Amino acid sequence: MGTAPRIVLVWDIPIRVFHWLIVVLVAAAYATWRLNWMVWHGRVGDALLTLLLFRLLWGVFGGETARFSRFLTSPRLAFRHLKYALRREPDRQVGHNPAGGWMVLLLLALLLVETLTGLYVANDIADEGPLTEVVPAWAANAIAYSHAILWDALLAAIILHVLAIAGFAAIKGQDLLRPMITGTKVLPASIAAPQAGSSVRAGLLLLGCAVATAFLVNLL
Repeated sequence: MGTAPRIVLVWDIPIRVFHWLIVVLVAAAYATWRLNWMVWHGRVGDALLTLLLFRLLWGVFGGETARFSRFLTSPRLAFRHLKYALRREPDRQVGHNPAGGWMVLLLLALLLVETLTGLYVANDIADEGPLTEVVPAWAANAIAYSHAILWDALLAAIILHVLAIAGFAAIKGQDLLRPMITGTKVLPASIAAPQAGSSVRAGLLLLGCAVATAFLVNLL
């Protein structure tokens, strides 16, 4: 009686908006780089940094499924989850599964370091900011080189992420994409609905992150 399926909101609006804006901005970063529109490339990077800072804070103060403490498990549990990756079964996971949680952390880390190194690279070219004179040439070259290498690593991680989503749909019969669009999943009634995050809190955090990014851009 308590296991009848019901529609549950698992991803609130702030986390879904963040997810799809990141998709758009990463694509825009690639396009502006290929077209050599470096001014716009820098602006896209600033927007990405704002969103990433927001996501880090939302991972502490946001909705239940967005919190790092909620979905980050030990690596051992993540590998144990992958052992059953080929088993076809219904999706009863409220938020990120143990392996998916580590993939999210990897993507966030790569994006954050990429945007931060991009700040230095852009300002170094323009000969602006205190680090241009303080950092030695070898360190400046290392930062520029790491920016290019991390971009390749980020693309590889994104491809792996997309393949994992497609694999779960084809092998396990679990649609991980649609819930990130609609925010909802059909789950047994015995599974409690997670607490959603406050949109007002999300707006205030985003504003604070935009101010912090503007400060970093002018500082570096």
